[in-house]
Amino acid sequence: MLFKEIKSQLKQFKNASFPQERLLVLQSLIDFIQDKKDEDEDINLNFVCTHNSRRSHFSQIWAQTLACKFNVPKVKCYSGGTEATALFPKVVDILSETGFEISKLSDGPNAVYAIKYGPNEMPIIGFSKTYDHAFNPKSNFSAIMTCGHADENCPFIPGAEKRIPLTFDDPKAFDNTPLQNEKYKERSLEIAAQLYYVFSKIV
Repeated sequence: MLFKEIKSQLKQFKNASFPQERLLVLQSLIDFIQDKKDEDEDINLNFVCTHNSRRSHFSQIWAQTLACKFNVPKVKCYSGGTEATALFPKVVDILSETGFEISKLSDGPNAVYAIKYGPNEMPIIGFSKTYDHAFNPKSNFSAIMTCGHADENCPFIPGAEKRIPLTFDDPKAFDNTPLQNEKYKERSLEIAAQLYYVFSKIV
């Protein structure tokens, strides 16, 4: 069960449409998830971006949330980067505004957060790490590349069964501008809409 505010946000994505080129990429992720579900196997999704600070976290958190909404079992979502930096604070702000309950578990340059999407659901542990960090799966996962830089500069992800280039524009371009909040929210909801479509297709 999701928090009421999140459920309300998700209603807007029921009739979302996407360009044919994007639908082909989304279908690749749908196929991976459906095949694993059909075989009653764990569905491990590792969302990869260069710094594991913005888009990969949005993707991990929304994917886990939507797996819950659509009752897709055995989904385990992860995120990582080609290098570790920190979960950018504006990401935390936008998710909180959307209805997620977020607690800071540790301070420091790479703070750790507990991110809850439902009152009785296990929190997602959010912090920046590399894609091959001990926190992440070593095999039997799909590597979902959420930024073009990581996709181009990280041609091989060890242990990945499938690699999917589901890239999004970086909201970092609007840091320290009047549009920052608007653009981060826009990117979060864009990612949510596409992952809503993916999980809505799983039977």
